[in-house]
Amino acid sequence: MRDLGFGPASVSGRPFPGDGIVIMSLRSKMLHSVALAGALAVLPTTPGWSQTLQEALAAAYSGNPRLLAARAAARAVDENVPQALSGWRPTVVIAAGAGYSDTTTRNQATVPLQRDAFGNVANAGTAGTPFSLFTDSPRGTGTLQATVTQPIYRGGRTTAQTRRAENQVYAQRARLLISEQEVLFESVRAYVFFIRDQEEVRLNTNNVQVLQRQLQATNERFRVGEITRTDVAQAESRLALARFQLDQAQGVAQSSRANFIRWTGLEPVRVIAPPPLAAPVRSQQEAVRFAIDNNPTVVATVFDESAARDLIDVQFAALMPQVTANASAFRLDNNTTRGSRQTGAQVTMNLNVPLYQGGAEHALVRQARQQAQQARQQVADSRRIAAQQATEAWETLGSSRAQVESVRAQIRAQEIALDGVQREAIVGSRTTLDVLNAEQELLQARVNLVRSLATLINASYALANTMGRLTAQDLGLPVQIYDPRNYYNAVRGRWFGTGDFSEGAGGAQPPAGVVQVQTLTPATTPARRNP
Repeated sequence: MRDLGFGPASVSGRPFPGDGIVIMSLRSKMLHSVALAGALAVLPTTPGWSQTLQEALAAAYSGNPRLLAARAAARAVDENVPQALSGWRPTVVIAAGAGYSDTTTRNQATVPLQRDAFGNVANAGTAGTPFSLFTDSPRGTGTLQATVTQPIYRGGRTTAQTRRAENQVYAQRARLLISEQEVLFESVRAYVFFIRDQEEVRLNTNNVQVLQRQLQATNERFRVGEITRTDVAQAESRLALARFQLDQAQGVAQSSRANFIRWTGLEPVRVIAPPPLAAPVRSQQEAVRFAIDNNPTVVATVFDESAARDLIDVQFAALMPQVTANASAFRLDNNTTRGSRQTGAQVTMNLNVPLYQGGAEHALVRQARQQAQQARQQVADSRRIAAQQATEAWETLGSSRAQVESVRAQIRAQEIALDGVQREAIVGSRTTLDVLNAEQELLQARVNLVRSLATLINASYALANTMGRLTAQDLGLPVQIYDPRNYYNAVRGRWFGTGDFSEGAGGAQPPAGVVQVQTLTPATTPARRNP
């Protein structure tokens, strides 16, 4: 099993020109630098502050709603542990009651014999006649009882529930890493795609300007009779196509801007093209082994399997004897008659031995065993998926490097070819269509270079993502790292209290789950210092 936290790393984010790539470095002995040729062209520079990828990722890490929701989910699962530990603790119940009672008592009686002063019977006709005697007794009543129940033995349920709750906590922490990596990876993609689409807009804008000048030159040559109307129509058609491509690129760029804001919460302002991330491993086999052991999805399923096995013991506890100690004290005022009071106390040891409860408990044990089998197979499946993703990411990264080199070679050759075609067109051995085709091929090659470089950068981060190394701590983001153990340690031993926990002590604290972005100094030079 691996630690759910990773060693610190830093990113050297700085702008790089179109004739070279600067490789990002991680502060880890496992990582190495890989030199590449070619890079994304940087947007036109303007004085002032620039947004680096690190700053965009820091904003996403601190304020992305999906990541904040995942942290809240992890804190909710933390509460399973004190719930399980409550099985060791006593329960204290105080019951009280107050009311009014009016009791009427009916008794049978006879008229007594009455005599006068001389001893003669005075009521001979009514003496001995039966009648009913009613007695009314109105009174206020009150009851008070305190009961303390201490579990002694619950069939092992409390121990099993505690183990299961702790495994659920570890599994949820791994899922928190999954959410963190997803948010950071999607933020990287949004950042890179925004730059890619802005660069395509720049290339298409430049292409429109070139074709406008070429159309003017074609019209001049047509007026002097050097070329035909067909050449002019071809230039007009190609210009219309370029304008269509420009409009299309601008629409895609606006979509990329919206996606950038969605993941980072920032408005993109003069973003700087990032370098690829150095591969944290040296071979595909090493990448696969690392992913099988450290991929957060694999880690989560491993702890899910442990929790599923603990559930078997939880369900089996229903078949075991239960032993509890009970102590109670009571007081009854005016319960029977006015002015009466009863008090008492008792201590008992209770033993419950289940003999037969309908068979539902046996079914729950069998069900838990099958769920454990299911969880075990899910671990195997997640490891296969992690191995497949690591292999795919490694191969994509390698092929992306090769594509960058191929496209750069294509651009060099196409620039030479375009120059030759233009010279040959001047002497009449080439047509206007040949020049237009050569220009279009060069434009497409440059667009392909931008796209290949974007794919290369994304593939480098995807490889780190499959191995569980795309975290704020690994990337050295300038943020306060969220530690899920703080909330867990604060609530694990709590016996009472419903207030939310705020990290830290003293002064006003931010709500749980909110992290602080450290102050970033606006860049005055292209180079960025590591935090």
